[in-house]
Formats: sequence, C-alpha cells, structure tokens
Amino acid sequence: MKIYVTNVFVDDQDKAEKFYTDVLGFTVKNNIPLGASRWLTVVSCEDPDGPELLLEPSEHPAVKPYKDALVADGIPAHSFQVVNLDAERKRLDELDVEFVVEPMDAGPVRMAVFDDTCGNLIQLIEMTDTAAA
Repeated sequence: MKIYVTNVFVDDQDKAEKFYTDVLGFTVKNNIPLGASRWLTVVSCEDPDGPELLLEPSEHPAVKPYKDALVADGIPAHSFQVVNLDAERKRLDELDVEFVVEPMDAGPVRMAVFDDTCGNLIQLIEMTDTAAA
C-alpha cells in the first residue's frame, strides 16, 4: 500500500494553485472541472510520479472550524521535506512568504512553519544527520 493522494483544504482554488505552483514550485498534475470546483492536484517537481496533493475547496461546514482551530493552536496542516531548510527559507522569504515559526532544531530534524495564504500552516522539515542515524 502507498499514498496516492492526500489533500489540503484551501479557501480559493485559483489562489492555492498560484501559491503552490508559482511560490512553492509544485506542478499541476490534474486540473479537472467538477461543477463549481476542480479536481486540482499538484506534485513535486522532484517526484512527478509521487503522491499528489489535492487542493480541495473548504466547502464542508466542518472544515472552517477545523482549519481555524489548527491555525489558532499553531498546528501545521501538512509537512513538506526540503534538503536545505535555510536555503528554502531564504527563497520563500524573497517571495514574501510569511513564516510563523522560524527555522529551528527539533530533535532529529530542523523545521519551520509558514502560512500558505489559503487558510493553512505548512511545516518544512530538513532531516539532520542524527535523523539518518
């Protein structure tokens, strides 16, 4: 068994598509109209055949309170792995991405958290040498 698709609830699919592709560097894999919304998935350019991230509209009534609670408590909706956290932080800073947790050591990883502008906090993780041991 493997992960095929997972989702992140977004307030606006157009805005999310722009952020996740133009800013984060993902590539659109599927963009299929479904009524007022789309089956809109993105993948990593580093793994185009890997798991897809569905940019799913936040339409269900339970989603807004759920997302609001996560953000209020500082809990990221998802975690993405990077090779060099400091370099990625600098790149995203130049694109005006708002970090809510600056890069820090967290046991066997280095991590930081940013706002995806679509109602979510996203965590970046860099594996350290101790994580590989």
